[in-house]
Amino acid sequence: MAAPSGSTCGVRERSIRERVPPLLTDLYQFTMAYAYWRAGRHQEPAVFELFFRDNPFGGGFSIFAGLDDCLLFLQSFHFTDEDVDFLRSVLPPATDPAFFQFLRGLDCSGVTVRSVPEGTLVFARVPLMEVEGPLAVVQLLETSLLCLVNYASLVCSNAARFRLAAGPSRRLVEMGLRRAQGPDGGLTASRYTHVGGFDLTSNVQAGFLFGIPVAGTMAHSYVTSFTSLEEVYPRTLATVNGDPVDFISLTKVWLSHVSGLLEAEPGKIREDELAAFLSYAVSYPHNFLPVIDSYSVGCSGLLNFCAVALALCELGYQPVGVRLDSGDLCRQSVDVRRVFRLCRKHFSIPAFDSLIIMATNNISEQSMAELNKKENEIDVVGVGTHLVTCTKQPSLGCVYKLVEVRGRPRMKSSEDPEKSTVPGRKAVYRLVGADGHAFLDLVCLGAEASPQAGVPLSCFPLGCDGSVVTPAQVTCLFQEVFTKGQVTQRLCSTAETRAKVQTSLQTLHPRHKRLQEPDTYTVALSERLHHLVAEIQRGTSNHGSFLSAI
Repeated sequence: MAAPSGSTCGVRERSIRERVPPLLTDLYQFTMAYAYWRAGRHQEPAVFELFFRDNPFGGGFSIFAGLDDCLLFLQSFHFTDEDVDFLRSVLPPATDPAFFQFLRGLDCSGVTVRSVPEGTLVFARVPLMEVEGPLAVVQLLETSLLCLVNYASLVCSNAARFRLAAGPSRRLVEMGLRRAQGPDGGLTASRYTHVGGFDLTSNVQAGFLFGIPVAGTMAHSYVTSFTSLEEVYPRTLATVNGDPVDFISLTKVWLSHVSGLLEAEPGKIREDELAAFLSYAVSYPHNFLPVIDSYSVGCSGLLNFCAVALALCELGYQPVGVRLDSGDLCRQSVDVRRVFRLCRKHFSIPAFDSLIIMATNNISEQSMAELNKKENEIDVVGVGTHLVTCTKQPSLGCVYKLVEVRGRPRMKSSEDPEKSTVPGRKAVYRLVGADGHAFLDLVCLGAEASPQAGVPLSCFPLGCDGSVVTPAQVTCLFQEVFTKGQVTQRLCSTAETRAKVQTSLQTLHPRHKRLQEPDTYTVALSERLHHLVAEIQRGTSNHGSFLSAI
């Protein structure tokens, strides 16, 4: 698929400005910014990092997504007069008026962002983004950046798990807009489930904005809206050569043949359903894929489909297939495929070999995985609710923590060790073994020399004793992506990021990609960073001594 056109990129930028204005944040960001400003600290250089603490869905990995939206947000970040007027109304009356003038002139021209590339496989406790700039500004960015990364990465990771459960060949359609948490949740889900491995979306706006292939068939309401063949109009359909044919009469002939072949009971074949299929086929003779379970698949829907599809084939068209939306999808798909093959052989219609069977109906990751364990003939699966709402886990839990001020490393030392942070500006390296699989992410201080392939190095896996490893390959994950108010890397199309996800997943050993009880991927600190953490923790334990001097 081609990269988005300039006009499409422009639409994305406008969309971010409209959806993520600088007021889309928590009030305490402004109260802290004011306190920094009052203390004269607002221009102090500071560094925050964004990360998550646990891999989602009980799995072994996540996918980093939302970076491009973050960069577009930073590039357009500024407060309008209207924004500032509203802040005057919600901040305490004693707030110095000069602070609002300060806000009016703020932008991200002093901000630098280093980041893991979007679409990269990532793990708990590894920094995803590092945001450097004036303290008040980078503080104000916290909530917006978290909002843009948290759900995008979560739903992208969920989609990647569905793709692993489905296997590489089965096509996946995202169709969760009606079940999503609001319009923006639906749009974000459509975009990032495609990035995570889904092939198509039902969301037309997502197709417009992001170039995602869109797909759609018909709902049960279309089928049940018909009552008889008298409602079919027009009643003729031209052959591919342009000659008009009485399509209803032709289909009736084929329905008689199919009923005889399958020894069907004519009294159970629904005329209203046949009318719906005929009407749809006349409108879309090249895209005929109806839902066939509005009444009974075996007694009516399948026979009516075959009759209309055979009539289309006689006129030179290629029907697409059927959708199943209830009951035992695996068993029904086997029965449907058997009938397709029987019709192909009996009527000598090769087109029936390429008919697809699509399955929907509240598909979950578990039911997707079970498809591979049962006999079935399902080619395409449509997934909605469990995909876009991430029912197994509602939030990724990304956090944004201060790690340096005025060049000095800062660390949160919590009574809960899980909530402690790792101080200092960082560099992140992915170590790959001789088998071509990544085996360790090494978090270093930014000033350290990078590890080298073939050279042993000491590291300290989180929660474990130190060890020595020797990588066959080393990749630096952090890249500078934003500086002096401008995006410094080319924004990838959705299709390019999607390809990057699949490439990244291929580097991970299967034992880390298991959907159930995966092996834990190792994240480690460098020796220098480990010693810095220990030094700060010792210093923190002595901070109470200042009371003795009072």
